[in-house]
Amino acid sequence: MIRRLFLSLITLVFCQLAVAETSGGQYQLASGDVVRIQVYGEPDLSFEEIRLNDAGTFTYPFVGQIDARGKTPNQIEDLIANKLKEGYLKDPRVTVAVVTYREFYISGEVQKPGGYPYQPGLTLQRAIALAGGLTERASTKRVTIVRGTGETRQGEKATLETAILPGDTITIEQGFF
Repeated sequence: MIRRLFLSLITLVFCQLAVAETSGGQYQLASGDVVRIQVYGEPDLSFEEIRLNDAGTFTYPFVGQIDARGKTPNQIEDLIANKLKEGYLKDPRVTVAVVTYREFYISGEVQKPGGYPYQPGLTLQRAIALAGGLTERASTKRVTIVRGTGETRQGEKATLETAILPGDTITIEQGFF
């Protein structure tokens, strides 16, 4: 019992390290994310929901097109605040928060393949459950997760305890007798 608890704790720590390592310690925005932008005292510059388009960009008043792809919410806060200081506001206080994370995708030997909303703390085992479970022919040893965007996409082997990140593509292959 204690050994099992210890192994679970170690797995949790490694999952958290994987999330921090993949995102540089903070969540990086990409296409499909929905953010909330608030500028203190400026309701005309505050938005409850802005969805990043396919290119990972969005348009903001007085600033224009903002490329948020690969940037953290804090970096977007700084970018907007600095642009608003250039002749619009004296000391803008900007906050950016992720409202809805982009989907992850699961295909192969699951009951309901497709895209599902990301939830913080998601593991492969929970992602399989969201997809209706495994088919009779599924192999839990032949699972690949593709991470990253564009040229940095990398495939890696996964276990049921592997942390899932927004935008991941999971493929569960057939097992052989």
